Amino acid sequence: MSIELCLLFFLVALLYASAGFGGGSSYLALMALWGIDFQLMKSTALLCNVVVVTGGVYHFYKSGHLPMKKAWQLSLASVPMAFIGSYLPLKQQTFFLLLGIALTVAALFMCYRLFLEKSYEPDPDRPQKIYKYGIIGGFIGLLSGMTGIGGGIYLAPILRLGRYDTAKNIAGLSSFFILVNSISGLLGQVAKKEIVLDTHFALPLILSVIIGGQIGARFSAAILKPRWVEGITAVLILYAGVRMLIQG
Repeated sequence: MSIELCLLFFLVALLYASAGFGGGSSYLALMALWGIDFQLMKSTALLCNVVVVTGGVYHFYKSGHLPMKKAWQLSLASVPMAFIGSYLPLKQQTFFLLLGIALTVAALFMCYRLFLEKSYEPDPDRPQKIYKYGIIGGFIGLLSGMTGIGGGIYLAPILRLGRYDTAKNIAGLSSFFILVNSISGLLGQVAKKEIVLDTHFALPLILSVIIGGQIGARFSAAILKPRWVEGITAVLILYAGVRMLIQG
């Protein structure tokens, strides 16, 4: 196991957990650049998502920033869709094509959040069409199961654009969304008996993200603002995504 890869996983977990994300897109990008087998990539990324956001869900709920009714409404369609997406048989070429598109879009979402998104307050008088967000959540869940990306990196900007809730509540909702979808994706892999686990490879990475995630989950975005690290992460994801599309 590469020490450099463990350190990068730790930094990604530290950064993402503070914002309510699991970091699946970055884990996948790093493993793709390291040339890891695609089945092992999916299971490892989902496991890392679970261990990072579990602590985040607990801390957001404890601090009152996880409205459970909204969390289940957003996840009602996404959980079965994540299972289906993970259960679907994918050839390696198809997987990397989907992952390349997913990573490229994720990088653009990150760039939007970094450079274009303005601070806002939720609009309590604005009617919220729950079914619309539920349908969007279902599509994100399907993508999550197929690629191993938790989906929070897509959900959070959509909720912010819709002025769905406060920034901290959206972080808590995203954390919960990633947790349930990642678990559902893992169950889908188990159900089709294609889950690939290598403890010698995955365990050091999981330990790295546990430490990074626990540290990150205890800091709010107002305290921990490593924008330069987040910018580098966006560039890394974009590079990996475009590289996969070109090679595909």
